[in-house]
Amino acid sequence: MEVEESQAQSLNEMPQPSCASGASWQLTDTTRLQHFLCFGSEGSTYHVKEQKLGFENAEALLRLIEEGRGCEVVEEIKAFSQEGRAAKQEPLLFALAVCSQCSDAKTKQAAFKAVPEVCCIPTHLFTFIQFKKDLKEGMKCGMWGRALRKAVADWYNGKNGMALALAVTKNKQRSGWSHKDLLRLSHLKPASEGIAIVTKYITKGWKDVEEAYKQKAVSAETEKLLKYLEAVEKVKHTKDELEIIHLIEEYGLVREHLLTNHLKSKEVWKALLKEMPISVLLRNLGKLAANSVLEPRGSEVAIGRIHPFHILVALETYKAGHGHRGKLWWRPDEDILEALDASFYKAFKTLEPTGKRFVIAVDVSASMTQKVLGSVLNASTVAAVMCMVVARTEKDSQIVAFSHEIVPCPVTADMTLPQVLVKMYEIPVGTTDCSLPMIWAQKTQTPADVFIVFTDNETFAGSTPPAMALTEYREKMGIPAKLVVCGMTSRGFTIAGTDDRGMLDICGFDTGALDVIRNFTLDLI
Repeated sequence: MEVEESQAQSLNEMPQPSCASGASWQLTDTTRLQHFLCFGSEGSTYHVKEQKLGFENAEALLRLIEEGRGCEVVEEIKAFSQEGRAAKQEPLLFALAVCSQCSDAKTKQAAFKAVPEVCCIPTHLFTFIQFKKDLKEGMKCGMWGRALRKAVADWYNGKNGMALALAVTKNKQRSGWSHKDLLRLSHLKPASEGIAIVTKYITKGWKDVEEAYKQKAVSAETEKLLKYLEAVEKVKHTKDELEIIHLIEEYGLVREHLLTNHLKSKEVWKALLKEMPISVLLRNLGKLAANSVLEPRGSEVAIGRIHPFHILVALETYKAGHGHRGKLWWRPDEDILEALDASFYKAFKTLEPTGKRFVIAVDVSASMTQKVLGSVLNASTVAAVMCMVVARTEKDSQIVAFSHEIVPCPVTADMTLPQVLVKMYEIPVGTTDCSLPMIWAQKTQTPADVFIVFTDNETFAGSTPPAMALTEYREKMGIPAKLVVCGMTSRGFTIAGTDDRGMLDICGFDTGALDVIRNFTLDLI
């Protein structure tokens, strides 16, 4: 254990970059691994569009294992999972699968031991198993050996009966795998009566469980578990609206437990809404509106702790009156729009400051009216929201607008989104030059730890490349500054220096981009 701890520590002990250019800014294999674990690419570009994971974009991961640092890699995977540092879950599961199938015995052992910690829900476990299957041929190794069987068995046995029942009835299958498959292949021996009941339910069905416990005296805990499984089965075989609502309220059933026909009922949705997490509510806002579930001035529209960007996406989708593919239509209600709008502004109060000095530079060219990849919002609106985030949370920040020239854009903490957009539209437009924010900050002697540039697809039209402008700023100001360039309508561009770990490109913009920017700002990747 002591060896593992010291190894994990050494992976994180990266020298902090000095202000000068050179080796201190080099993109090391450790940083490449952290990029991969966060967003699925070892380089300096985050793509909103899903990237296929394979050996070709995990070369640093393989090198670290070959150098005998595999246990450190596993510790880093666990840290990213437990601290919520991954913008996407798949890269963590892919990396864990690689570690579990490598030739180093200690790395394999550490990877299998980490499975219950990294695979938090059944869908993670199924995805991990499928990655192992995909990797089998390329890594020339077997799959269902004793170590994997034990890891899968430990995943199931590591939960109490009720927690396992909740997990397996909500997430039944994914990536071509089901719980029945994994129980059969892992040769699971249940560690408790609760686990035995759930595994019997998965493999044999409810009738066998019911028959086995019909005449048995059971504990209160077992009774609760049996009643829950009975409710899960009952809801599949009823059309009675009142019974469905009763089962939802009595046993905490969720949307995944219900049949498609159940979800045509307004009253069923209302019952689900009472315990529905905010993020799920926002994702289903269109369905709720189409079924007339959300009532004007009702408590259902109250939104709690969540990033303003999530709420704005939901608000704009609701305001449009139809879903992305046009299947669902609804009439937006003014009171609900008002409630969502109020929640948008309240959400800023829950954001935690990073304590960094920012320069936010917003492109004000005419093409910023285009829709952003991965979002229903246009580029200027996303940029305005991010300006508001910084203005309201970071004390030491500057906001500027630019095209062919750069001017201050006075965004204050009390301004509304329309007021910020008006300020941006007042600024003269021209061609886009992403090096201007660094040149301006150097000329005005403005200290900045992080530059964030928001543009659409036009990322460079000047004589000084942005990477060079950043290097000059670091040298002249003596500040180890970083640069993020968000090309919000772009499918691919390159501004970040290929070997500079203080630069990051973002293609498109989504909720994952929020995580990537925060991690990058706080030196977590």
